[in-house]
Amino acid sequence: MNGESEHIDGRKARGNKRRAEIIDATLAIVTRDGAAGVTHRTVAKQAGITTSLSTYYFATLDDLLVAALSSVADTYTTRIRQIIDGPGDKLRDLAELIVESAGAGREHALAERELSTLAARRPALAPVARRWRENIAELAATLTDDPEAIAALVAASDGLCTAILIDNAPADTDYVHRILTRAIHAHRDAVVS
Repeated sequence: MNGESEHIDGRKARGNKRRAEIIDATLAIVTRDGAAGVTHRTVAKQAGITTSLSTYYFATLDDLLVAALSSVADTYTTRIRQIIDGPGDKLRDLAELIVESAGAGREHALAERELSTLAARRPALAPVARRWRENIAELAATLTDDPEAIAALVAASDGLCTAILIDNAPADTDYVHRILTRAIHAHRDAVVS
């Protein structure tokens, strides 16, 4: 009985590894060619597998794109959860995360933005694409109970990520932190004036 269990566990581990390789190949294609370059054939070629194996793990292109976006979204959710639960200046920590999109995190940020934009045309992606905004809103809610301030921080975070990716804003933590701080306090400051 124990040998059978180990065999099943080994098969499951190989299957999980294969799925991860296919997702990594998909993200590489999105980063290099954009979402329009993703097909089962291009992913299979990138992963060094047959197209039929790609479709075995991900029956539809939407399944594949959702899995790729989920992979990136899970990473961001974990990071934002650490900011929410951790000590220190949450806005500065968020600024550092956003600035990573210009450096080491550029490929994942670019893939996330590309796939999130595609969600406007492919509804299957929408629930996963919303996660970044929902996570930022959750973080903002730890700083204020003002729904407009929360919305402003979400919008500023989205805009800064995009602006940094297209070199339209400096990838500078202090700058991003100042913008985020202004966004979350803008409504309060407007009421006081």
